[in-house]
Amino acid sequence: MTSTDRHLRADAARNRAALLAAAEAEFADRGLEASVADIARRAGIGKGTVFRHFPTKEDLLAAVVLDRVDDLAALARRLTAAADPGAALLEFLDAAADRQQQLDLSFLRESGEVNARLSESRARLFAQITVLVERAQAAGAIRTDITATDVILLMCAPNHVASFVPAAPAGLWRRYLAIIFDGLRPHGVRPLPTPPPEPGQVG
Repeated sequence: MTSTDRHLRADAARNRAALLAAAEAEFADRGLEASVADIARRAGIGKGTVFRHFPTKEDLLAAVVLDRVDDLAALARRLTAAADPGAALLEFLDAAADRQQQLDLSFLRESGEVNARLSESRARLFAQITVLVERAQAAGAIRTDITATDVILLMCAPNHVASFVPAAPAGLWRRYLAIIFDGLRPHGVRPLPTPPPEPGQVG
């Protein structure tokens, strides 16, 4: 590979990173109403460059979300080697809630095409979360009647609760994450009243 080729590849990688960052910010602000023109303007590139990377807005949206899911899966995979499994699970939940707070993905329920493309990435993420949960249980850090599906469903709960507080102070979600995680600990637990949902029931 020549130095010119390396330079062109580096430029393309920078453009793609700038584009995804701009798209993430625009989708967070405007949901599916975000336009390619506004995304290109925010990224400081032309619309043509956007379409060279992503033929449709849906492709761009999918790339933003897949990057987010793959990033969380990579974090979970790294944390499976942590010396303290309980702290590793809490670190993962903290990161997941923080990133969900930065970009509310609830509008994706409107986009079936994007959700279909997410299935494989979500499966990888959920598999890594299962390992984190099982390691935390084996270490006695969390109760044994909790399932990975329970934890997956709780990932969005801190931000959901904080969203009910108008003009909530920054980081309010961390208060509710701490309450949730304390509820996962094994000390003084009582039996849970109903069975957990099956993994396939998670939307």
